[in-house]
Amino acid sequence: MAADKNTYSFLSDHTRIPNIGLGTWKSAKGDVKNAVIAAIDAGYRHLDCAFIYQNEEEIGEALKEKIKDGTIERDDIYITTKLWGTHHSPSRVEQGIKMSLTPLQLDYVDLYLMHSPCGRKFIDDKTFFPKDENDKNAYDDVHYVETWKAMEKLVEKGLAISIGVSNFNVSQMEEIVTAAQVPCVMNQIEIHPAIDQSDIITYCKAKSIALTAYSPFGSPDRPWASDKDPNLFEDPVVKEIAESRGCTAGQVLLAYHLNQEVVVVPKSVTPSRIKENFEALSIKLKPEEITKLKELNSTNYRACAMNMLKDHPYFPFK
Repeated sequence: MAADKNTYSFLSDHTRIPNIGLGTWKSAKGDVKNAVIAAIDAGYRHLDCAFIYQNEEEIGEALKEKIKDGTIERDDIYITTKLWGTHHSPSRVEQGIKMSLTPLQLDYVDLYLMHSPCGRKFIDDKTFFPKDENDKNAYDDVHYVETWKAMEKLVEKGLAISIGVSNFNVSQMEEIVTAAQVPCVMNQIEIHPAIDQSDIITYCKAKSIALTAYSPFGSPDRPWASDKDPNLFEDPVVKEIAESRGCTAGQVLLAYHLNQEVVVVPKSVTPSRIKENFEALSIKLKPEEITKLKELNSTNYRACAMNMLKDHPYFPFK
C-alpha cells in the first residue's frame, strides 16, 4: 500500500480528518465512479458526499473496487455524507443516514452532517424538493436542535463516528453547541477569498469546531453561474501568486484554505486536475500572500446563496 501523503486535522472528539477531500457535488452519474477511483489512486483518503447529490451508488462501487484490489482498507478512507432536509424529523433521521449507507455499501460513515438547518416536508423517500398546493416549497418547521439530538443517537448506534453541520450561522451554531451531548465537530460552509466568513470562522475556531470549505473556487461550474460573478481563477492577485510560485491558480486557492487549517473539498472529475488539486498540500503561502487573498472579499460574493430557501424560518444567511 502506498505511503499516505495526506495531512490531517484533529477534531474535538479526538478523531482526525484528512485536510483535503474529493468533492462530489455536481459530479454526474457515469463520471463520479472514475473520479473517485482516480482520487484514491492519487492519494486522497477523504470523500465528501451527500444523499441529495444522487451519485452515492457509484461512489460505493468505486470504494468496493479499491478495497477489493487492495489499494485501501475501509479504515483508510474518510467518508463524509449529509442528512437531507426531508429527513429532519427525529423519527426519520436514522432512515436518512441509511439512505446513504446502502448505496455507499458501508456500515458507517466517518462524519455525518446536517446539510442545512432548513427542514423540508416529508412526502416519501423519493421526493426531495416537495411543493405545496401553490407550487411553493413545502417546509417542515422541525427545529434543527431536535434533528441534532436524533443525530446523536446515530453515534451511539455506530452508524456515524462523528457528527456536524453545514451552512449554519453563528447563532444557529450556538444553539447546537449549547444543546449538544455529542460534540459538533464540523461546520461545512462556503469559503473562498471572495466571501467574508470571518464571523463564523472566528466562532467555530473559538469553540474547537473544525471548518470545511466547500466551493473553494467559487463554484464557477454551478448551474446558475453568471458571467458577472467573480472569476477567482482569473483574479490578478491569485494569478500573481501562482506565477511567482510556479503553480496553478487552483492550487493557490486550495492552499489558501489549507494554510489556515481549513479542510477543503474541491470537486473535479478530471484525473489530471484531481491530482493537481491534491498537490496543493505541499504549497505553503506566506502570511502576506494570505492577507492579499483575504482582501478580495470586498465583493462578499456567495456562490451558493440558497435563495430558494429565503422564506424558510431557519434560513441561515439573513
